[in-house]
Amino acid sequence: MLKTYKYNELGTAAIEELVSRNADESNVIGERVESIISDVRLKGDQALFGFAEAFDRVILKSLFLDKEQIELIAATIAEEQRVAIETAYQNIYKFHQSQLKQEEKVETMPGVTCWRELRPIEKVGLYIPGGTAVLPSTFLMLGIPAKIAGCKEVVVCSPPQKDGSINCYVAYVAKLLGITRIYLAGGAQAVAAMAYGTETIPKVDKIFGPGNQYVTKAKTIIQSTTQTAIDMPAGPSEVLVIADETSNPIYVAADLLAQAEHGVDSQAVLVSTSSVVISETIKELEAQLQVLPRKEIAAKAIENSYAVLADSLEAAMDFSNLYAPEHLILATERWASITDQISNAGSVFLGNLTPESAGDYASGTNHTLPTSAYARSYSGVSVDSFVKKVTFQHITPQGIQNIGTAVEVLAELEGLQAHKNAVTVRKLGLS
Repeated sequence: MLKTYKYNELGTAAIEELVSRNADESNVIGERVESIISDVRLKGDQALFGFAEAFDRVILKSLFLDKEQIELIAATIAEEQRVAIETAYQNIYKFHQSQLKQEEKVETMPGVTCWRELRPIEKVGLYIPGGTAVLPSTFLMLGIPAKIAGCKEVVVCSPPQKDGSINCYVAYVAKLLGITRIYLAGGAQAVAAMAYGTETIPKVDKIFGPGNQYVTKAKTIIQSTTQTAIDMPAGPSEVLVIADETSNPIYVAADLLAQAEHGVDSQAVLVSTSSVVISETIKELEAQLQVLPRKEIAAKAIENSYAVLADSLEAAMDFSNLYAPEHLILATERWASITDQISNAGSVFLGNLTPESAGDYASGTNHTLPTSAYARSYSGVSVDSFVKKVTFQHITPQGIQNIGTAVEVLAELEGLQAHKNAVTVRKLGLS
């Protein structure tokens, strides 16, 4: 079920191999994605219609749903699901609203004042996955901070279902967010369409959203070859659970499977100080797996996952920081003693009663997070992701006198006389 390794017996090379994932060493994915991007760039809508037929098995009459169509689909949602989505919406909105803060002005020296102001990114593209699982929760996680930030244009792409439409949950989220058009495009082709624009889909300034390795590869190619930015390289989902003798193997197994059911390329890692907890968790995995509707997908993901036996919670945290997980669960009553050791993680879940699925849906935090060890250098999506921070400065007559000499000297030592003159003429003009 889960291959088990002893951390203290692993060498550096073995650890590096364990923590690496989703590599495209032969560049098979890269070449295919480059071909898709090229087709969309050259053929526009025609390419998107073709990819919908080839990949989504649907012949589309239109590449988008309008406001009226969205509202008709949204009206079919059941009451229980409506209440759940609205609860999540309110919690996510409340948490993200707190991130919208104006910074104070700073007088760096008398007469010299500097500050930053937020400006929304004008055109953003949201990719909402819809492959083996439809994710209205991702729509909430991306659409709410975009709305709070005040982005002027929000372009939404999501793969069409077999009937050429979207499901009622995604439609209801669109209604809550005030989104009046959803474009029916998925995968790398959706990313390309938002990056270059087509006859129907507008070009955007920044693309957001998780996806499989093809979507991730498309985003990284787009970022390096166009002026369109991306949120982060967010690929297949992953979780790392740190457990000790105070953990509950039933909970741990459930958390591992919650990630495994995302897709066959997802990864669930258990790092424990107890061999008993590892063996009990493996038993629970086998039992819980049997009743899952997506058990075949989860089983394949578990085959590519593993457990690590560590000598201490500190050693377990060392391994976690090397792995840099998208989701980190501290399944221990002693979580408070090790949180300060966390260096690399997308989102952290503390204690035995805090499942990762709470953050996936409704606690309020964002679930669009860095994967594949990108948590070493990227943060998860937030309102900050949808804004630019523009710097301002103002200098008074007193300020130009106070700062002038330092600027003149520094410009001169760099051999930039015009820079020096720009200050000198102002000083002379005040004398």
